[in-house]
Amino acid sequence: MSGRLKQQLKERARVLGFDACGIAPATVPRARQEELRRFIAEGLHGSMQWMETTLSRRLDPRALMPEARSAIVCAMSYTPPPGLDPLARAADETLGNISVYALSRDYHDVVKGKLKHLAQWLASRSKAEVKVFVDTAPLMEKALAEQAGIGWAGKHTCVLSRHLGNWFFIGVILTAAELAPDAPATAHCGTCTRCLDICPTNAFIAPHQLDARRCISYLTIEHTGPIPRDLRPLMGNRIFGCDDCLAVCPWNRFARQAREERLHPRQHLRHTPLAELLALDEPGWRKMFAGTPVRRAGYDRFMANVLIACANTGAVPADVIVQALEQGRADDYPLMRAMSVWALSRLLPEDAFDALRQRHQPAERHPWVLAEWRISKNG
Repeated sequence: MSGRLKQQLKERARVLGFDACGIAPATVPRARQEELRRFIAEGLHGSMQWMETTLSRRLDPRALMPEARSAIVCAMSYTPPPGLDPLARAADETLGNISVYALSRDYHDVVKGKLKHLAQWLASRSKAEVKVFVDTAPLMEKALAEQAGIGWAGKHTCVLSRHLGNWFFIGVILTAAELAPDAPATAHCGTCTRCLDICPTNAFIAPHQLDARRCISYLTIEHTGPIPRDLRPLMGNRIFGCDDCLAVCPWNRFARQAREERLHPRQHLRHTPLAELLALDEPGWRKMFAGTPVRRAGYDRFMANVLIACANTGAVPADVIVQALEQGRADDYPLMRAMSVWALSRLLPEDAFDALRQRHQPAERHPWVLAEWRISKNG
């Protein structure tokens, strides 16, 4: 395939709004395969069983497209605008801190739509088969991005770029076209460990090694059931994802502002007080977060996270949480009800909590809620 086509492909990607585009062979280096095998074998993926069940396919892109010869990896910036500092939001205990990427249109829709246009353009000129992937198929996008020269694997396990920092989404086109690969990226983290040091829950075992079971992003989005009690106080006001390890990276000083308007944080989500979030019923929650990645958590999980933040910050009076407890039926919202109990165990005086427990516990049936009623005061 001619070098001219490759040049035109990259120019087309830029016109479509991508901030970087690179080419890699449609294979994953053995070292990256072994890292993923160890991650799964050690149980560091937590309850994300889909990672285990799709492991064999995840290790080789050709399991998804046997005729694939090249991987086209595209990056699109979502760098937060000035005035929207994730670390400042985490320090403001009145707010529910939502990860920057989730404050705008769901990136799956935005990136995939543009990637399809690019894939169709390539197919029309190369006559080769193409398939598009954005973070939902068993594909090691980060390993392919590294091979395509987009960036390197940072110590926080996310991809880092000298031009984009680490605020960017990745999309991949697998194609049967044989395109000349770009040079793989080289690491430029040096001795810096800021991303490891700032983690609120000490989720990093070592550089490049994450225990997802302690990661706030995993706990607030992917985890099933109640979050372990010892980790709840460490979450602060983070209610959907966590940006700390990304926000502290020095390479972000070179990050480009997001060009795609749909990836700009929505105005009404730039300031999200915990008190207002706790007052949302399910229809109101669906309306507020329509079209955003937050919908992925579901109302019950999201409100449970809000209640944990309320307990950690004291931003909402206990009597408001009592109302949430009495409104959140265990059969519909067991997590919300369970975390209401936990929050009240931390916010109420012991005699007031005991009185509440005597009134409500006998009628409880759901095991998650029962477990929280049985915890000791401030347990």
